[in-house]
Amino acid sequence: MKKLLIGIIMGTLLLSCGKKDETKTGTGSGESKKEILKVAATPEPHGEILKAAIPLMEKEGIELQVEIFNDYVMPNKVLAEKSVDANLFQHKPFMDNYNVKNGTEIVDVARSYTAPLALYSAKYKSLDEIPAKGEILIANDPTNLARSLILLDKIGVIKLKDPTNVVATLADIVENPKNLKITVLTADQIAIRLKEVDAAVIPGNYAVKNGLNPEESLAVESKDSPYANVLAVLKGNENDERIKKLIKVLQSDEMKEIVKEKYKGSVIATF
Repeated sequence: MKKLLIGIIMGTLLLSCGKKDETKTGTGSGESKKEILKVAATPEPHGEILKAAIPLMEKEGIELQVEIFNDYVMPNKVLAEKSVDANLFQHKPFMDNYNVKNGTEIVDVARSYTAPLALYSAKYKSLDEIPAKGEILIANDPTNLARSLILLDKIGVIKLKDPTNVVATLADIVENPKNLKITVLTADQIAIRLKEVDAAVIPGNYAVKNGLNPEESLAVESKDSPYANVLAVLKGNENDERIKKLIKVLQSDEMKEIVKEKYKGSVIATF
């Protein structure tokens, strides 16, 4: 009886060991854990574009996690802190200015999709209708401020000392034929206040977020603008394979079709 009992116990132990080894082998040769890639973005259009890229990245073996922020500060802050691996929301002049002011080393790795900056009005259908002493809102962050002034110069609303100056300020206006009041405001507030003023130059992402389309604007910047949005990473991570796969997905024909269908021309590819 004792021999029989010992035999049963030994058999059970052997079976347990066998199962444990089998589980280990299955884990090693079966499904491997997906690599995670965290990307910060503003809601529209970049956040939505990245969300659309999630299933495409899954096919590449990458779990894309998108972290949404409602301002232009946090996406670079969390990237500098290494809380995320990349961000998609800014153009190169903005990124360069941020690096200078904050001592960071953020670099662009690819051009992406851009919602062009444009001049909108809820009251008028043409530039000529904007009255003398009317009010125009523009963004107060340095690069979008200059970008807005350059657009206003290009369409003849004002004249700048140097229309190619990417750090132009209100002080660089040398002519203002209609004596317009140009008011600076945080970018996320401009579209909300559009109906209160005569016109406003609105950065593309906030225009999209508020249902505005550049095709219905009074004026829009050209497609070859240096203000194309870029995918950015910390210096040294340019060759990260996960980043390369994201670039491949974002610039794929499939993604271009998704963006074209969703935004109907209000967001364009710049690569």
